[in-house]
Amino acid sequence: MTQDTRRRRADAQRNVEALIEAARTVFATSGVDAPAKEITDLAGVGVGTLYRHFPQRSDLVKAVVRTGIDAVADAGPELSAAHPPERALSLWIDRFVELLGTKRGLASALHSGDPAFEGLPGYFMERLGPTLTALLDAAAADGAIRGDLGAEDLLHAIALLCQPAPGREPGHGRRMVAVLVDGLRYGAAEA
Repeated sequence: MTQDTRRRRADAQRNVEALIEAARTVFATSGVDAPAKEITDLAGVGVGTLYRHFPQRSDLVKAVVRTGIDAVADAGPELSAAHPPERALSLWIDRFVELLGTKRGLASALHSGDPAFEGLPGYFMERLGPTLTALLDAAAADGAIRGDLGAEDLLHAIALLCQPAPGREPGHGRRMVAVLVDGLRYGAAEA
């Protein structure tokens, strides 16, 4: 492989990363149906570059979702190393809530029936399930939370609580998740 080829590959990778980051930002403010030009302007690339790497809008949405899931999953071990188990769990749940709450229109897109999104629910559980299981097990072993709730149930409960509720302000879901987390602490001492 020549130096020129490596440089082009590095440039292409930087463009992909810039597009995903720009899309994440734009989706949070304008929703997943935002104009492609808004994304490419923020990324500092042309529209052609966007479509070369992400030929369909669903390809970009999927990349944004996967990188968000990966970032939350990867945060688990880092948080566990830096904080006591209960605090690590709480901080991780905050990151998960942020992932769910900052993607306007994403849930609708993911549940649209588009075959491009078929593998995401499995990927979601594959990446986040083991991380949350480790955090829950550590906090339960420490006596900080009850140990009778599994990762899959908790992930689904949090996701449901974070769905926009008619007539409720945006912080409503986060408050409801805080109540759920408080419930994890209830009865921990007896267990």
